Amino acid sequence: MANHKSALKRDRQSKVRRMRNRVNKSKMKGAVSKVEEALVAGSEEQAQEALQKAVAVIQKTASKGSIHKKTASRKVSRLNRRVNRMEPLA
Repeated sequence: MANHKSALKRDRQSKVRRMRNRVNKSKMKGAVSKVEEALVAGSEEQAQEALQKAVAVIQKTASKGSIHKKTASRKVSRLNRRVNRMEPLA
């Protein structure tokens, strides 16, 4: 455990940031899984709707710094491709 005042503060800040990042990433994963569920069900309408929501959540997660912007872009691109082809994960 840290002994210096600045190190104690840094530890507190790290814990808060970690929790914030976990919440953001969990929301993102949930949105992506909703798209996956729609793909498995074979519902194109639901998949498009879930995709729109997922893209917004992914971009918001990237803007908050929880994931890198290029990671977000890659995830959106792959989701779009899968929805357009209507192919669930194997």
